Order: sequence, then structure tokens, then C-alpha cells
Amino acid sequence: MTAEHNIITGLPTTGLLLIGMGPGRLSAMSLEAVEAAKAADVRRYEAYTALWPRSELDALEAAVGSIEKVMRPEVEQPDVLFELARTSLVALLVVGDPLQATTHVDLQLQAAEAGIECRVFHGVSITTLVTGAVGLSNYKFGRQTTLTYPYGGWVATSPLEVIAVNMHQNLHTLALLDLDPTGEGVGHQVPMKPSDALVSLRLMWNKLGEMLDDLPRETALEAMRHEACAVFLARSLDDVHVVLCADMGTDDERMVATTVGALDSIEGGRLNSLVFQSTASEVEERALLRWE
Repeated sequence: MTAEHNIITGLPTTGLLLIGMGPGRLSAMSLEAVEAAKAADVRRYEAYTALWPRSELDALEAAVGSIEKVMRPEVEQPDVLFELARTSLVALLVVGDPLQATTHVDLQLQAAEAGIECRVFHGVSITTLVTGAVGLSNYKFGRQTTLTYPYGGWVATSPLEVIAVNMHQNLHTLALLDLDPTGEGVGHQVPMKPSDALVSLRLMWNKLGEMLDDLPRETALEAMRHEACAVFLARSLDDVHVVLCADMGTDDERMVATTVGALDSIEGGRLNSLVFQSTASEVEERALLRWE
């Protein structure tokens, strides 16, 4: 790294930079983030939690220098990253905001324990982008979740439980759609399409129904979760209102207000998420009409 870069960005000569790439285009990255990436000696692109379009990655690489893709093992077991960071300035580029995932928070903590300076450059996150773009109040969102593929026949019910508990409390839910059919985070990403989400949701629905009586009810929280799931399962899954959010923050951004049952007939985009709508206010209802 040159002294000129150090003056421009105020960066150290060695260490780790966690750089938020934003939602999916170079023009949406902060100037500070771009300059930090340009100043780094080594650049790694974390590509298992979300993806950028290839054309935008090429534009970023042209602007800041060569970038190498890394997957989950290299981030969760960061020995190689840390060895590099002891003698050079390493940029880890993360789609959205680098501290939205606990994996990267843990990486930050591990760096501190290893005596490696770690700087963070925030980016626009899907978490904040979707709520405002759809038109639902950010204050009325509960815990978010991820709809996962059925890995090797194993079906998770926790995403559906999160949605049920949020709805029970009259809260909307942002559900990100998985992009790794293997669940191993080592490559071969296949971003989940709306039709894939429908398959997963139906499998979760059936499994949750089968295990409902076995859910614990010893504490007040457990009892509430059980009641929420029972009420949710009494509804028709296909009639649950959702907003499909595709390629948010890019030129191809698209939102469609629909139902779970209709997801099978919607193409979606490169990266998709769903907002599960609870009871909406008058303003929220008017905002949602734009996407029908």
C-alpha cells in the first residue's frame, strides 16, 4: 500500500478491513468503502451469504484491483486471512453490511484476540433496504429468518416458527431465501427461486404440523410459541400474503405483492427475499397496492 493511499483513507499498513459492498452494484458502495478496497494489498470476496451480479463484480475489480472469491471455511476458520493480515492490508468484501451476519462479528472478535487491527466500512443492508422499499413500517418487523433448502432430506421448521411468532405479535417478517442447496457454504450456489421457496415452505408446514404436539410448553415463551404455531397452522398456507422482493438495490429491482400459493408462477430474480405481511395500517395497505 502506498503512502498516498494511507493519507487518503487513514488506513493502517497491515490488518483486516471488513468492507460492505451494499446490495448489488458498484455505484451503491460508499466512496470510503471503494477507496478502502482499492488501498488494500489483498482483496477477498465472501461469496456464500449473498452474491453480486457478475458484471458488477467485474466493474468493482476494474475499479479496485484483483479480487479472489472465498467461501465459508476460509471465513469461519480465518487462519490464512489472519496470516496475510499480519504482514499486509487485507480487505474482506461482504455483500450488504459486513456486520449483519454473526459470522463476521465473530471474525471481528477473533481478529481482536489475535492482535490484528480490524476496521469496518458499512454498506447498505437488505435488512434496511427491503422494509422501506416495500412500504411497511420498519418498527413493525420482528425477527428475520432465512428459508432454507431441505438439506439431504432434513427440513428445518425454525423459519416457519419465526414467521408464526411474529404474526402472532402482529409483526411483519423478512425472510431471506437460501442460495446454497448443500448447506456447506463451499460453492455451487443456486439462489432459491420463488418456486423453490414454495416447496420448502410446504415441507416445513407439514413437518411443523406433525411435531406441533411435541413442542415444549413449560415456559411462558414456549407456550406462546406453541400457540402461535397452532394458530398459524390453522390457516391456509397458500393464502398467506407475502411480498416477493427480487434483486433489491439493483437496476433490476422488482417487488410483487402476492400469496404463498402463487409463488410457483413467479419467476423472481437473481437473489430473492420474501416479506410475510402481518396486519397492515392504512398507509401500509396503500403502499402495498403499488406492487399488485
